[in-house]
Amino acid sequence: QAQVVESGGGLVQAGHSLRLSCKASFGYYAMGWFRQAPGKEREFVAAITWRAAKTDYADSVKGRFIITRDAYRDQIDLQMNSLKVEDTAVYYCAATLTSSSNLKTVAYGYWGQGTQVTVSS
Repeated sequence: QAQVVESGGGLVQAGHSLRLSCKASFGYYAMGWFRQAPGKEREFVAAITWRAAKTDYADSVKGRFIITRDAYRDQIDLQMNSLKVEDTAVYYCAATLTSSSNLKTVAYGYWGQGTQVTVSS
């Protein structure tokens, strides 16, 4: 059964770094991260295609977050640097089997349970 499992997250001070990982159990076309802060809608953060390692980022995290994929370990990682208080949210790993040129809007059919990231001032 296709699934994704997140790890990482936690409490960190503003300006510091944190790393999230997401393990895949299937050969997805692309995997990515979304986040949802209290009282807000879920939003796209970053994504990467599995074969070509093409990436896309939300404007709010460009230059601070880096998404990579590790084909040997069947997982993706999200390195989050220079964290801000506004990055506080539940972060969800997602995956899709659908080929698309737009990683922000492609339908992600597989979702993890979410992991909390809290950035304190």
